[in-house]
Amino acid sequence: MAKTYLHLVRHAQGFHNLNAANHSLPDPDLTPLGEKQCETLSQIFPYHSKITHLIASPLRRTLYTALLSFPAAVKAGHKLLAVPELQETSDLPCDTGSSPAALKAEFEGNPKWNVDLSRVQEGWNVKTGKYAPTASAISSRALEARLFLRSLASQSSQAASGEDVHIVVVTHGGYLHYFTEDWDGESKFCGTGWANTEFRSYEFSGGEEDENAGLRELEESRERRKAIPLTGDEKRELNSVAEGELGGIGNQVNGNGNAEGEKTKL
Repeated sequence: MAKTYLHLVRHAQGFHNLNAANHSLPDPDLTPLGEKQCETLSQIFPYHSKITHLIASPLRRTLYTALLSFPAAVKAGHKLLAVPELQETSDLPCDTGSSPAALKAEFEGNPKWNVDLSRVQEGWNVKTGKYAPTASAISSRALEARLFLRSLASQSSQAASGEDVHIVVVTHGGYLHYFTEDWDGESKFCGTGWANTEFRSYEFSGGEEDENAGLRELEESRERRKAIPLTGDEKRELNSVAEGELGGIGNQVNGNGNAEGEKTKL
């Protein structure tokens, strides 16, 4: 039976990661170091030949991280699908995406890339309702994203022919804790335990009947980052503590939309 694997990646360094003042930059680009980090990731990522799908948040830094880190997949004709539910958690300018028109002009007009922005509609970058910077809203769209990816995998031609599905997902440090429902190491950096261009590999922990579409990190992924596996009770306690500390407010942002403690988003 075909299996589905999610290779989750945090974006490379952006200009907003350099200092707190840069949090005011709208949808910032990657730094030169960030571009080098993409080159390094392209050299060390062990699953290039297995990639079946390339997915990213529609923010510019995640799109460029995907394009620069997985050149073989891009060259092979894999389209990069932008999924708004994967966008970062806060309503800071640096975490607010560009308009659909601006993204189409920048990415769809480049003949080197096959970027699919069909899911990026007007309002995707308005941080209210579904995209509000609150823990409940972020958790809901993280669930929506997991369900979408599980459905995408099950409906793929690879799954139909009995082949394993390998989906690369490039997203954001704060959001990844909601998406994986794992808050271990959340305070390692500013609002995240994920380093720039860090990747971890997961599988769905249950079948199609699992309404939560929960994830389980692969043993080889935990070994790669020397992580000590937590029991189910330990994970639930850690998640509860982390979400309690947020007080119902989305990661990396306070009620006024400002970075907590004015720390740099590393």
